[in-house]
Amino acid sequence: MENKVKAGIMGVCIGDALGVPVEFKNREDLKRFPVTKMLEYMSWNQPKGTWSDDSSLTLCLAEELTKGYDLEKIGQSFVKWNKYGHWTAHGRLFDIGGTTRHSLARLIKGESARFSGNVFEEDNGNGSLMRILPLAFYLEKEEDIHKLYLTVKEVSAITHGHFRSVFACFIYVIFAIQLLKGKNKKEAYEQTQNITLKYAEEQGFNPKEIELFNRVLKNNISGYADDEIKSGGYVLHSLEASLWCFLNSESYAEAVLKAVNLGEDTDTTGAITGGIAGIYYGYQNIPKEWITELVRKDDIEKLCEKLHQKLMN
Repeated sequence: MENKVKAGIMGVCIGDALGVPVEFKNREDLKRFPVTKMLEYMSWNQPKGTWSDDSSLTLCLAEELTKGYDLEKIGQSFVKWNKYGHWTAHGRLFDIGGTTRHSLARLIKGESARFSGNVFEEDNGNGSLMRILPLAFYLEKEEDIHKLYLTVKEVSAITHGHFRSVFACFIYVIFAIQLLKGKNKKEAYEQTQNITLKYAEEQGFNPKEIELFNRVLKNNISGYADDEIKSGGYVLHSLEASLWCFLNSESYAEAVLKAVNLGEDTDTTGAITGGIAGIYYGYQNIPKEWITELVRKDDIEKLCEKLHQKLMN
């Protein structure tokens, strides 16, 4: 079996690293000077191949899953990142979202990871969606859709507890699982729509909230024009943008460059797109040069191998 864990997680980190130098740049600028390779310094003044909080928290989650599933330990791993630079590219963090910061402050004070996340409507940034991918590997064989949803909900809600963030993570994890099962893009997308809408109906979720996902779940997000796709930090926009980039490209490189060149929250759109593109196209289709340039590449690969082995057993 090919190591899909490595393909997906490296996919996240490389998409993130491609986006870090141009974060906050607008789409017009990037149309004139598009990102085509790993850049350095610029927005965050970081060396080439540096990844941000998106990858750090993905790697924290992946590492905890190598030991089994323990929500409190996942939460404490995020605290270790926040306080001590655990799983950062260079031993210190340079980027953290407001909702994540507030939630981790509660954990630091001793709150349980079950109750640490922000739950208000304004707390729907993309900070849980950007790190949720490792759960797809962990839950791939889970037959009970309700159990799957509750696990995604718990892990999202360590920082992002509002339904909208949770449901966006749920859609993304279901989609990633369809890809892990070897479905093509179209089948994976249609299956995801069917599974998530059916589940939402069975659970009686707030129809107004579900309606917000219509562009993804009832329509075909890939059919929208690029000026209808937003790429800031709002979770719904990040979900739409990453699916749009993935469905409208033919290779890993094309998908992540499309994501980064949308502008605004470039590292996160790159990371979220990179995870599913990595799984779909496989590790061998990620440009070698980018893998070589990635900071702490060997550490990341060792962790992926460890998680892969754990899940194979």
